[in-house]
Amino acid sequence: QVQLVESGGGSVQAGGSLRLSCAASGDTYTKYDNRCMGWFRQAPGKSREGVAFVADDGSTTYADSVKGRFTISQDRAKNTLSLQMNSLKPEDSAMYYCTARLAAYKIRCTMPPISPPYWGQGTQVTVSA
Repeated sequence: QVQLVESGGGSVQAGGSLRLSCAASGDTYTKYDNRCMGWFRQAPGKSREGVAFVADDGSTTYADSVKGRFTISQDRAKNTLSLQMNSLKPEDSAMYYCTARLAAYKIRCTMPPISPPYWGQGTQVTVSA
């Protein structure tokens, strides 16, 4: 199985910063070396949006709406994923989900994202004007 546990959400004023973290674990997670880890978000009344993704070779990809403001990173030794969010805007307010795609072969990890099978429970980010 795969467990993804997010932390670090909260409330901040526009222009502020937050750092989200995700701890990954489980037999299935550690079984596969080819991974696409990432973050999705969903605001009330809006469709789900892929935000940022990182492949097992360290390459990253971002939604246009967050480029230059968000940075995704991973520590494969510790099985953790992070999302540093700077210059936050009210439109960044959403529930943020850590996600994982795993495979025994190299997989695409670029935009537009392929819907991942593994999701965390989500962490709320609220940005006030």
